[in-house]
Amino acid sequence: MPKTKAKEKMVLISVHIPKQMLEELDEFVKQGIFPSRSEAIRIAIRDLLYRE
Repeated sequence: MPKTKAKEKMVLISVHIPKQMLEELDEFVKQGIFPSRSEAIRIAIRDLLYRE
């Protein structure tokens, strides 16, 4: 699983998502598929941007 560059500056954002979606995301983290919610969301956004 690719990680973001250590020296890359991060910006804090806030999003609203459905509770069910958050629960499913937390399950991925619990299973070790992603190290954190933030990393899972960064990967999802990166993949979307690379597809477009």
